[in-house]
Amino acid sequence: MGKASSKMAAPVVVNATAKHTATIIFLHGLGDTGHGWASAMAAIGSPHIKFICPTAQVMPVSLNAGFRMPSWFDLKSLDVDGPEDTDGIRKARDLIHRLIDDEVKNGITHDRILLGGFSQGGALALYSTFTHTHTLAGVIGMSCWLPLRQEFPQVCK
Repeated sequence: MGKASSKMAAPVVVNATAKHTATIIFLHGLGDTGHGWASAMAAIGSPHIKFICPTAQVMPVSLNAGFRMPSWFDLKSLDVDGPEDTDGIRKARDLIHRLIDDEVKNGITHDRILLGGFSQGGALALYSTFTHTHTLAGVIGMSCWLPLRQEFPQVCK
């Protein structure tokens, strides 16, 4: 059904209030937006940390009878061995990798970039971190799963 797009709306950004030396990219869950997490990130942040809270494209979600909502990739099943949207997961990962690349171009080293997310966003954060070519500062996955788990550990970079 739904396919992750190669484009994304401008993310919600909470800029560092002091010298920017680290970035946290936090990914929302199914049906939410970056706005839903930006204020929470700002409240717990340190002055040197920039927060980036992107919003997934709106797409039909198979698991929700094709209802259109913000989603990083299509969800086809809740079954641990059920079908997954392989192409959509990889396209969404590529979007997140581009956000990381943009931060590196702006002077933040990989070891000062952390990915995090909730639910579907946490799943994408895990997959994006483990498949990135550089070691990141860390990953936080809240109430999530590892998508395309059958590919691991071979796809780890």
